[in-house]
Amino acid sequence: MATVKLWTDAEVDAAPAVKAVFDDIRATRKSDFVNNFWRGLANDPPLLKRTWESLKAVMMVDGALDPLTREMIYIAVSTANSCSYCIHSHTAAARARGMNDAQHAELLAVIGMAGQTNHLVTAMQIPVDEAFLVGG
Repeated sequence: MATVKLWTDAEVDAAPAVKAVFDDIRATRKSDFVNNFWRGLANDPPLLKRTWESLKAVMMVDGALDPLTREMIYIAVSTANSCSYCIHSHTAAARARGMNDAQHAELLAVIGMAGQTNHLVTAMQIPVDEAFLVGG
């Protein structure tokens, strides 16, 4: 159960600052669907706008990483942070951007291996090799 109210479309339409962000979400994504994350953030219109603008600046611009790679990284970080909502939403986004079952399976293998080796090296407190340090 959410700890905040999830705004309905009628409530969004009655709040110009929220409606402007929701309209931009719909236009940018070319979809009428606005997911619950944004509906929860609508309770704080400045946070809603700031978060949407930041997300667009990172996830929806041309850059060295293609959109699918960005979504897959988001899945990995969301897994590390135990964010079930983001794992689901960004897996759906990655699939919409072309991620197939084989890529998803490899992603899960990498996430699992990274988690295992991260825990092992942390438990053993292995010092970082000089060669891995910047300028090393």
